[in-house]
Amino acid sequence: MKPYQHISIADCNEPLVALSSDLDSGIITIDPHPYMSLGAPYGDRSPFFVRQGILERLQKSQAYLQALRPNWKIAIFDAYRPIPVQQFMVDYSFAQLVASKGLEIDSLTEDQKNSLNAEVMKFWAIPSQDPKTPPPHSTGAAIDVTLCSFNPSYGRIETIDMGSPIDEISDRSLPDYFANSSDKQEMEFHSDRQLLNEVMTYSGFVRHPNEWWHFSYGDQLWAWISHEKLAIYGGVR
Repeated sequence: MKPYQHISIADCNEPLVALSSDLDSGIITIDPHPYMSLGAPYGDRSPFFVRQGILERLQKSQAYLQALRPNWKIAIFDAYRPIPVQQFMVDYSFAQLVASKGLEIDSLTEDQKNSLNAEVMKFWAIPSQDPKTPPPHSTGAAIDVTLCSFNPSYGRIETIDMGSPIDEISDRSLPDYFANSSDKQEMEFHSDRQLLNEVMTYSGFVRHPNEWWHFSYGDQLWAWISHEKLAIYGGVR
């Protein structure tokens, strides 16, 4: 178990609501969705759903970002994630990590499996079926986000380079990885990560300790980081 999974849940029973990509409201959804493109088993569920309160907080964060950077938008990479999708992505990420090290899954020793799995689980939640320990994304309370800019003259949206891609299993994913760099571009990466954190925490979200892109409110991870006694969002099937 991860430390936040010991937090009790008293679900407030808010419904899941759809996130729509809308330049006027400022919130953008990334299309095509990366996990659906890999074949993740969403069935008839869309990844772009969140709890009602999460949508309202996102809108507040976007309004704040708009005041700071008028043509910048919050881009949603991923939101609601059914548990079968969580399992699919954990397995996929493990296989990708194995391949990146020039290894074969079928020939891994137990020590290698355990070591590689530990790397994966630094960034991925356990795909638990237990209602007491739902993965954060399966609650509708966790979102993976980045920043983009919109050029109204050309009608083009451009994703801001944050120094590493979302889901990269490496230390570059740590929020403050570039904090002490004197390289001009890396200093900009850190500044943009700080901006993203500022606009998201403005509306009450907290950031995952290992992932510059992952924010949540009301789930067990949020409660653990915020020293709250209860989570208000549990798993949604």
